Amino acid sequence: MARRPRASRLAALALAGAASLLITAALTGSAPAGTDAVPTITVRVVAKDFSFTLSRRSVPVGTTVRFVVRNDGATLHNFAIKGKQTRLLQHGQSQTLVVTFPRKGTFTYVCTVAGHAAAGMKGVFGVGERPAAQKPPTKPTVSVADTVQLTKIGTFDRPVLVTAPPGDPRLFVVEQTGKIEVVQPDGTVDPQPFLDITDRVHFSSEPGLLGLAFAPDYATSGLVYVMYNSQSGNGDLVLAEYHVSATDPNVLDPYTWRTVLTIPKPWENHNGGMLQFGPDGDLYISVGDGDSGVLNPPGAFAQTRNELLGDILRIDPRHGDPYTVPSDNPFVGLDGVRPEIWAYGLRNPWRTWIDPVSGNMFIGDVGEGTMEEIDLIPKGTSGQNFGWPCFEGTVVFDASAQCVDPVAPLIGILHSPLVCAVIGGVVVRDPRLPDLAGRYLYGDYCGGHVMAAELDGTKVVDDSDLGLVVPDMTSFGVDASGRVYVMNTDGSVYRIDPRTTAP
Repeated sequence: MARRPRASRLAALALAGAASLLITAALTGSAPAGTDAVPTITVRVVAKDFSFTLSRRSVPVGTTVRFVVRNDGATLHNFAIKGKQTRLLQHGQSQTLVVTFPRKGTFTYVCTVAGHAAAGMKGVFGVGERPAAQKPPTKPTVSVADTVQLTKIGTFDRPVLVTAPPGDPRLFVVEQTGKIEVVQPDGTVDPQPFLDITDRVHFSSEPGLLGLAFAPDYATSGLVYVMYNSQSGNGDLVLAEYHVSATDPNVLDPYTWRTVLTIPKPWENHNGGMLQFGPDGDLYISVGDGDSGVLNPPGAFAQTRNELLGDILRIDPRHGDPYTVPSDNPFVGLDGVRPEIWAYGLRNPWRTWIDPVSGNMFIGDVGEGTMEEIDLIPKGTSGQNFGWPCFEGTVVFDASAQCVDPVAPLIGILHSPLVCAVIGGVVVRDPRLPDLAGRYLYGDYCGGHVMAAELDGTKVVDDSDLGLVVPDMTSFGVDASGRVYVMNTDGSVYRIDPRTTAP
């Protein structure tokens, strides 16, 4: 196995700083990671018809977890994990389930009501190495932390992306359940969705409608691309093309639907699903490794290149039948290797971003149970192997796995009560926020703190907390004016604005 270089720097565990870690420990009964006490962590579980939402999906080994389960669904549900289960809960009822995890591994959680797991009420809870204590960040928060604020623009149904076509004043909000909503410049939401494919989409905790990209020439071509888990197989990924309606610019014509690409899934989770056209006019697609360890060993497909799992893909969907592979993709012409692959060795690259100014691609790759990572593909490079499952961040995960020339992450963050699933973000190019220009924003599902990383070339020189918190964060987005948005599983979508009130 090739040895992996150390990360350019481990991001300081700055999602709340040492003080916030101690506050969290006091509130939850847990001790900061690295102490001898056995931690107790509270995980909020919300049951709906038919999915579970967990406030975090992994903990360090040795943790005792208080699963606080609430049923928000209309029918009876329960929650079962590791041989324990709640009673059947009616709508609005809650119960706490206490489970200790003395060993590493992945543990399936389900609703045991007949048919509910098959409908989507299942998932995997990870237990990994307990990280050593880290020093608090040495740098203060960025100077602009007191000059920005969150402005709520609306509430939606599990929003996972906000975007817009070039030069278009509207906002398009992607809802994981299968709709794309249109927000007009005056803030009103159109009564008719831009697209409604709820009948095509397999939705549960991770699967659903995941990505949306407008063609660079959308103003003339009207072409739109979406990525979703279908009802086929184990939620097979589908990349589909639509045209805008010839009579109504606020809806897509459902009869123009065309399948561009289908990716069979070994299991329903670890999907990726981000779509973005790069400055070169090609479409970049993030795809997860397809299985967190339910039916296959973790990372079983991340190093294989004869299929399209655990990869970043690059294709031209506007030409060819059903698409064209750019001739300068790194693996074109290699036997047994899919030419669509741009980079590989990823676990779950849920959100990626190509900065149109620098041309760099940032990848937020969700970790297993020990470390989260942000990866970088510098402009003009490709073919990187980001090392999963040999490495989780900079930590060895599977010493028996083979990874050729693995690349270390740009940023690695050890797990803590506030770090469990990285949410890759965007590079700020909002002219209203000049002090943040060029900084890469990202966050974490558990902590919800918006972080701002400053790069000097391909090195991180500062990684600081902006002082903005969005609990249960799911994604970032950018509109046609460069304004940045962040959203969460509760449905709230916020815009990052210059502060107008005293901090």
